[in-house]
Amino acid sequence: MSAERLPLAVLASGRGSNLGAILDACRADDFPARVAVVVSDRESAAALERARREGVDAVFLDPKACGDRAAYDDALVATLEPYRPGLVCLAGFMRLLGSAFVKAWAGRLMNIHPSLLPAFPGLHPHRQALDYGVKVSGATVHFVDDGVDSGPVILQASVPVRADDTEDSLSARVLVEEHRLYPEAIRLFAEGRLTIAGRRVFVKEKP
Repeated sequence: MSAERLPLAVLASGRGSNLGAILDACRADDFPARVAVVVSDRESAAALERARREGVDAVFLDPKACGDRAAYDDALVATLEPYRPGLVCLAGFMRLLGSAFVKAWAGRLMNIHPSLLPAFPGLHPHRQALDYGVKVSGATVHFVDDGVDSGPVILQASVPVRADDTEDSLSARVLVEEHRLYPEAIRLFAEGRLTIAGRRVFVKEKP
């Protein structure tokens, strides 16, 4: 089945926690996707080392060598092109992607965010959730659009917020759901079971 697997490009800036979950899922014989390349804007990103350990191409794309966001996006396109990814997955990628890149990959660009969007987009979502006093938080996998964490929702999972939660403790429990949701969303996409209609994403039953 490996020859038929959908090639993925993963963009990551940090420790590669969700990348690890994706790589773990790809080890299964019945998983319909494979990670073809991991790209980072940080040379020291642990995600790059994780990719190398798994035998996956790992590329550091230096923002300082590109000048501005548009030039970086162009360089990113050139980096991804030889791998012909069917889906680009953001996994803790901290650079904002330009409109041209997002439009070029519309419907094939996925992200995960540690809140129940549209609540608490952007930075520090766990802090936002605790400051607001919500009783439930969670994780969301969504398609990427021009906004900040504003694209159509694919999958969500809720996590209760405890009275004694800190950012770290809430983050740890939400992360468990992130690691479950992201591979599942990738599977659905690779199996051709996701349809976008406006702001809604519909999941087809498995044949």
